[in-house]
Amino acid sequence: MKLQCIKEKIRDAVSVAERITNKNLSLPVLGSVLLSADKNYLKIIATNLDLGVEIKIPAKIEKAGVIAVPGTILGHFLSSITDETVFFDVTEGNLFISTKNNSTTIKSYPSEDFPTLPVVDKSSQITLFAKKLSDGLKSVWYSAGTSDIKPEISCVCVSITENTLLFTATDSFRLAEKKIQTTNKGETLTLLIPYKNALEITKILETVQGDVEVSFNKNQISFKYDSCYITSRLIDGVFPDYKQIIPKNFKTEVIVLKHDFLNSLKITNLFSDKFNQVVFTVNPSKKIFEVTAKNADIGEHKTFMETALSGDPVTLQFNQKYITDCLQSIATESLSLQMNGEGKPLVIRGIGDQSFLYLVMPLNQ
Repeated sequence: MKLQCIKEKIRDAVSVAERITNKNLSLPVLGSVLLSADKNYLKIIATNLDLGVEIKIPAKIEKAGVIAVPGTILGHFLSSITDETVFFDVTEGNLFISTKNNSTTIKSYPSEDFPTLPVVDKSSQITLFAKKLSDGLKSVWYSAGTSDIKPEISCVCVSITENTLLFTATDSFRLAEKKIQTTNKGETLTLLIPYKNALEITKILETVQGDVEVSFNKNQISFKYDSCYITSRLIDGVFPDYKQIIPKNFKTEVIVLKHDFLNSLKITNLFSDKFNQVVFTVNPSKKIFEVTAKNADIGEHKTFMETALSGDPVTLQFNQKYITDCLQSIATESLSLQMNGEGKPLVIRGIGDQSFLYLVMPLNQ
């Protein structure tokens, strides 16, 4: 293999690919990126057997070839140099890289040991706007379960209908749901994407302008745009039927500015205990909305906020982190906190925005 290419293009591609590599001691080749040169393109490929990516960049190819090298080493080297053009050559089975001011040799892995990325049949395919897809995944992924014991909730559920993309994630203590309008002309379906993969897919797609082709079968899903191909394993399972736990009516409502609410949570976090417990005290008749945290070793803090209150008085305890996590998904300036009494879930929405819903269960007293 012998070629030259623009440093910025290969640096950006390797940066994406390197995040997906797996530091697997039993399969060290999974920590590498595969460089495949042919015709006028260089392919940068990475996989951890759960998620894979292939990115094509233009290059001046003098000699075709394939080599696998450690992704972290290659990524750090390309990020550290300032030269505009990079030259690659395979010397004695290793990768020799040179620029105007640098030269380095990186030891390789046997390229034949590198896994092949799955190619998903295009017979089941839809086209979606990349930004909508990434926004939906980003709005809910943090609510997914993290245990492999329950794979059906360690995922982001994507339900696609003719007019709506519905993204949902839950760990059984909280649930996030995001609705995005679309004009999909494909089939109606539900896909379960592993939450770790959903996060990486989000990072890749959030910079994409335009559409992305989504292909899928029972076990695999792929995303293709321009010169990038992403493939991910799908979870074979049934996502919980959560609609029945979302309250239809509420006994208490607090309307508060998001900025003020977030600041109060940041302060109380300094005083929260090992359970990150924060207490909401609502008394509409006395016009009180109080946020409290107490730690026996540090002290106690209370924040009183000016809010619009209605309904019955209630006191509830929550995991502070669970509340803070959802605020990144709400774009409006004001929030609605809706409650139904002790032991019942809290529902958070943005005022005037029905596209996002967040439900969180209270902590036991």
